This record gives sequence, C-alpha cells and structure tokens, in this order.
Amino acid sequence: MYASSALRILQRSTPLPRRACTLGRRARQRAFTLIELMIVLAIIAILAAIAIPAYSDYTLRAQLTDGTNALAAMQANMERYYQDNRTYASYSNAATSQSVNPPCVPPTGQTAITVGTFTISCQSTSNAGYTVQAIGSGQTNGFTYTIDQDGTRATLGLPSADWGTVPCNTAWIVKKGQTCPATAN
Repeated sequence: MYASSALRILQRSTPLPRRACTLGRRARQRAFTLIELMIVLAIIAILAAIAIPAYSDYTLRAQLTDGTNALAAMQANMERYYQDNRTYASYSNAATSQSVNPPCVPPTGQTAITVGTFTISCQSTSNAGYTVQAIGSGQTNGFTYTIDQDGTRATLGLPSADWGTVPCNTAWIVKKGQTCPATAN
C-alpha cells in the first residue's frame, strides 16, 4: 500500500519529457488572445454599422418600385378604358343600366386597390383627364406619387427632407438625395 503511493508521488515529481512541454507551448500559441478577439469584434461592428443602413435603404427603394410600377400599369389600364369608352370617368351603360367604373376605382366589395405597401386610387377623373395616386403605408409611409393622363409624374409626399423636396411635379423621387428635375424626363 505504501509502495504504490510512493510510486505515484515519484511519477508526479518526475519532469515531463521535452517533447510534451513543447506541445503545450504550441497549443498556447495557436489560441486567440482576448485582444485579438476584441479587434475582430470591433471590425465586425464597424462593417455592420455600414451595411445595415445601406441594406435598409436598398429594401425601401425596392418597395418604392411597387408603387411606381402600379401607377405605370394603372396609366396603361386607364388609356385602354378611354379607348373603349371615350371617357376617363364613370358612366351608366343605358343598355344594361349598369355603372361602368374606370380601372382606378376599386371593384365592388373592395375598399381599396393595394399593391405591395401602396394604396392606388383615383384622385380625380373627368371626361378628358385623370390623376391616379399611390400612397405608401408601413415602411413606405409618407411617400405619395401621382401620374396623370399626359404621363406627368409627380412626388407629393416624402417621409423626410433627406429624400428631397416636395412637391416635385416633374418626377418620382425614389432615391435619397435625388433632386427634382426642372422639366419632366
């Protein structure tokens, strides 16, 4: 019993071979220090601070195309309606005694025409002209675009001044800092 405990003490007190010591140092040299980890985290934080706002602007601009594309499509539908009916306004069909509405009026039973985050509506219609409006909601809240029978595009509302100045009666402002051109494109 005493011999085995003495043997254990001797085994613990004998120095490790030289090779075992160098392996321990190499393992320590391969590990990351706290400073190195902090530097990596700082770099990631800086990149995130740049990338996240840029990505947010990118997704917002993508949603703005829903509104502008819907207005362009509605303009084409209104022109088709005019070719068929010779008016942009609603009228009553005498033969069927039914009311005929332009495409920018929501179908019966619906309160609005919604495309993406935009609500499309007739701002005004007459026999000779119309103005169709897209009003943003959700992430596009504050954006208001219009188009009329002549194809005149206008921006009537923007969420903040860094997007540009309103009203812009010659173009749709779809980028931050975009200026309103003096004449329509």
